[in-house]
Amino acid sequence: MSGQVKEERSLTLVQRWPKTSTFLLSSSASIVAELSTFPLELTKTRLQMQGEAALNRYRFLKHCTPYRGMIKTTIGIIREEGFLKLWQGGVSAVYRQVVYTGFRMVIYEYLRDSVFGKSANNEYPLWQSVIGGMVSGAFAQFVCTPADLVKVQMQMEGIRKLQGKPLRFQGVHHAFLKILREGGLRGLWVGWVPNVQRAALVNMGDLATYDSVKRLVLLNTSLEDNILTHSLASICSGLVACFLGTPADVIKSRVMNQPTDKKGRGLLYKSSTDCLIQSVKGEGFMSLYKGFLPGWLRMMPWSMVFWLTYEKIRLLSGVDPF
Repeated sequence: MSGQVKEERSLTLVQRWPKTSTFLLSSSASIVAELSTFPLELTKTRLQMQGEAALNRYRFLKHCTPYRGMIKTTIGIIREEGFLKLWQGGVSAVYRQVVYTGFRMVIYEYLRDSVFGKSANNEYPLWQSVIGGMVSGAFAQFVCTPADLVKVQMQMEGIRKLQGKPLRFQGVHHAFLKILREGGLRGLWVGWVPNVQRAALVNMGDLATYDSVKRLVLLNTSLEDNILTHSLASICSGLVACFLGTPADVIKSRVMNQPTDKKGRGLLYKSSTDCLIQSVKGEGFMSLYKGFLPGWLRMMPWSMVFWLTYEKIRLLSGVDPF
């Protein structure tokens, strides 16, 4: 018995608590990636709200925000609201990333390594990566939907100020409390359906693509498990994740940002499906890809920063490569 105790004491903290370590290491990497690319996330959300067809039904909700592209929107935010407003909603985004990334990485690696089981030479079919990515992303996103809701609404506060409307929130924590007070616990999960759908698609594209591309590169080229391989895999994962997730992201942002009545019911959309139908009918199919360019330009460096940081942190902590 004493021998077993000595053996356990000789293990590192990472070896003793592998899942907790995965949660903390991935969360740390996601914070670095989130803060360094957040201005593009803000720009993407603002673009997704432009030309919302459903507003035509409510004259008192109309506004004259001009159509802008990615660069003009970014410059406009800096000129009209201030440079630091490019990080408005960033605190809530960090909260969201810590929970979301921590859970999705723990669940994905558990499914990959323990449930499905990798072969001795690390080979496993693509469908396992796809299922693992979708399941881990959906669960993680459901848990962190309140933080995502606050992030989206905080990102639109600058628009309200320019329109002469009173600001809804004094800060991130006030936003959480106000939404909880007005809509109850269910109010914090407004828009969770498109949110979970988006996360399942994005996570499938991100994790399955990164995992598969990295494995294919290592098996079929002379490249080693280093920064170049990680960079190639992360670039591919960012592109696929953005392409798959943008339509659901547009719907999610619109449902979460819509005004509500006294009972917390949306005034513009009855459901995510209703939002999808109204957007396509009123603005065309390509409205589902509004904000794609800043979304991709953000997803690509976000994916690269996250994966390079995560792989490096794992290496320094004595954990096997992802």
